[in-house]
Amino acid sequence: MKRISLRKLLPWLVVAAIVVFAVYRLKFSPTPVMTYIIATGEVRGDVMGTGTLEARVKTTISPRIQERLAEVLVDQGDAVKSGQLLARLDDAETKQQVAIAEATLTAARATVERVRSDEARAQAVLKQAQQDHQRSIELLAGKITSQADFDKSAEALHVAEADLKSAQAAIVEAESQVFTDEKTLLYQKEHLAFTEMRSPYDGLVTRRDRDPGGIVVPGSSILQLVATNEIWVSAWVDETAMTGLQAGQPARVVFRSEPAKNYAGEVARLGREADRETREFLVDVRVKELPENWTIGQRAEVFIEAGKKSGVLLMPPQFIRWREGKAGVFVNEHGHARWLGVTLGLRGLQNVEVTQGLSAGEQIVRPVEGQKQPLTDGQRIKVK
Repeated sequence: MKRISLRKLLPWLVVAAIVVFAVYRLKFSPTPVMTYIIATGEVRGDVMGTGTLEARVKTTISPRIQERLAEVLVDQGDAVKSGQLLARLDDAETKQQVAIAEATLTAARATVERVRSDEARAQAVLKQAQQDHQRSIELLAGKITSQADFDKSAEALHVAEADLKSAQAAIVEAESQVFTDEKTLLYQKEHLAFTEMRSPYDGLVTRRDRDPGGIVVPGSSILQLVATNEIWVSAWVDETAMTGLQAGQPARVVFRSEPAKNYAGEVARLGREADRETREFLVDVRVKELPENWTIGQRAEVFIEAGKKSGVLLMPPQFIRWREGKAGVFVNEHGHARWLGVTLGLRGLQNVEVTQGLSAGEQIVRPVEGQKQPLTDGQRIKVK
């Protein structure tokens, strides 16, 4: 009976031993950790953002009138000068309209000259009628002429006055027609100018959207043009870095096409609206030198130097632990991990300034890579 009881208890004893061993391993065996010795050095407060290369000024070259596209004189990748002809619409009909407007204006001006001659003639007739009427008055007073002759001279005077007014009105009408025809000619010439699309500034053609032969409508894109005098990276930066940023700060730009090379830049302007989902805002970083091959819209990382300090205590950011919103670290105290609250200063990509809580030479620790169990205050540790 005793032998049977031992056999039944043996599995339970094995399980108990495994449990005790596991508890010991978890609770009492030292946890392997990585260490770092606090030392002084220089920290650069780099703020990182990811964005795309953009031009400050971008223009869509499009027609202002509906017409057949006759010619496109540039292609994507071409550098253009201000005022350079980029594309042309069919202008045959518009040139005919200009010629008709010019002929109409010439006829209107000739009409003005004719009615002015009519006015001069009417003035001469009126002057003669006035003299005849004055003579009739004198003759009628001396009873040399009859009343009928006097009435005829008066009627001739009234007709001459009416003819002069008519001639003067014709001049006003003819001059108004000249003004209208001048405006019509100006409109037709401007309409003709719309058949030519020229570059508004020195720039670069980034895209060609249409080829000759098709009908284009106002607003449709023929070419995409950018000004090359102001190229920058529009980068999204976390709003927590907003306080330390300002225009003119130095920066370096790393394009994903050349990840091993840094390009100098500076902050051109700060956005004034944050994305309500990602809590990031745009920072435009002017690139002082572009790669040999670049494209609008290509991805890049920017690193903005928001500050620099020398001779300060430094630690890697990977060692920081947070408790209830407060930063702290674990220090190695005679083989045990001890929690210690710290105050942080300037943050860089590789290290963080420690303003309070640590001294030079102290050893801070964190679990090795792959260790899932976090450290606890007073836990035994083993330096790897």
